[in-house]
Amino acid sequence: MDSGQARRDWSLVFEARLTFSKRVAMRLSPLFLASVLTLLGVSSLSVLALDWPCFRGSQRNDISTESGLLKQWPPSGPKKKWTSEKAGLGYAGYSVVGGVLYTMGLHGDSEDLMAFDANSGELKWSTPVGPIFTNKWGDGPRGTPCVNGDRVYALSAQGHVLCAKIADGKSVWTADLKSFGGKPPGWGYTESILVDENRVLVTPGGAQGTMLALNKDTGEKLWQSTEWTDPAQYGSIVAADIHGRRQYVALTMQHVGGVDAQTGRKLWLSPWTGRTAVIPTPIVHGNEVFIASGYGVGCKQVRVGTSNEAEDVWTNTNMVNHHGGVILVDGYLYGYSDKGGWTCQDWKTGDVKWANKTLGKGAIHCADGMLYLLEEKEGTVVLIDASSEGWKEHGRFKLDPQTAQRKPDGRIWTHPVVSDGKLFLRDQELLFCFDVRVP
Repeated sequence: MDSGQARRDWSLVFEARLTFSKRVAMRLSPLFLASVLTLLGVSSLSVLALDWPCFRGSQRNDISTESGLLKQWPPSGPKKKWTSEKAGLGYAGYSVVGGVLYTMGLHGDSEDLMAFDANSGELKWSTPVGPIFTNKWGDGPRGTPCVNGDRVYALSAQGHVLCAKIADGKSVWTADLKSFGGKPPGWGYTESILVDENRVLVTPGGAQGTMLALNKDTGEKLWQSTEWTDPAQYGSIVAADIHGRRQYVALTMQHVGGVDAQTGRKLWLSPWTGRTAVIPTPIVHGNEVFIASGYGVGCKQVRVGTSNEAEDVWTNTNMVNHHGGVILVDGYLYGYSDKGGWTCQDWKTGDVKWANKTLGKGAIHCADGMLYLLEEKEGTVVLIDASSEGWKEHGRFKLDPQTAQRKPDGRIWTHPVVSDGKLFLRDQELLFCFDVRVP
């Protein structure tokens, strides 16, 4: 077994151990927790980085490992802890680590990386990442920062990369995707940076290579996927071990594919016929990969063989997911389909288990066996079971207040996240925190 694989195997065991430790530690004093962590031989930062360090979480599957959360909301919804009006314009998501929430927003002509106290909503610091990106659907940044160790990494809508210190936001290094042949797609770079081992992964797209790996400490180029040169789209890269080989999986307008983590060499490609914009992040389960797109395209599952041959398992239009994400839970896919509304789809066959139009189009998140759904037009938030047996609702509420700065073509598009018993939501400059933990 190579050392990288050994580290990953150990991390899975360690994470399971720490999940239990966190449940106990939530009710213990910080001083006692620090003592326990010292005995375990790890820093508190190492544990807290498991909270929600990047877009769709540390496993890139949008499933929180939290437990002890409310299974039924009061008629008015869960209790609001705080609201901040300082997030700035844009659709950037949030990472939550060590009691600090990191996100991005547009202030004036600057797209900024920000840190908020996750318990109070107080703004701790703000630092520029890149100049303004303008768009009829809404100005400002789109991606989610990624926290790794004592640093946080962010990508602006125009392709500026920033590595900053989590303590104060001071810049460590910067990069510009244009230097690597990148060109922002029509809605800007919406990708959320991935940090894996010593690499920062981004998708500049173009003739120099679709994917790019930078050294996380220095910003130095490690490799670019010169054998795969599709332009950038809007999804994010997923790290996966397929047949024991570490690789990075991504989706473009023309292909879904995987490249070798060490070298960036192409391992496999499967054709795709995306239209207009390809947004959802791929889902990798074992040696199978699920992708979806909107604009009537649909979805498919690809199986990767031991010799890196890629074959379609099934293809259909049961999950026409424009954006808002799809989640795999216990053998079933959940997400909003432009064809049938909120849809539960069988992973093995691609068949629809159930579909429901009780709630309009929106984004999805999973925590403690429940699905958190955020409708994009009215800002309605709904809690349902993550169950293949059908739509079982357990509460809903509407975001209040809502921004007056959203453009006419804009919507509430930032994905919901649950971390440390808190539900985080956003509507442009308004950042919300709700308590969803069982008292």
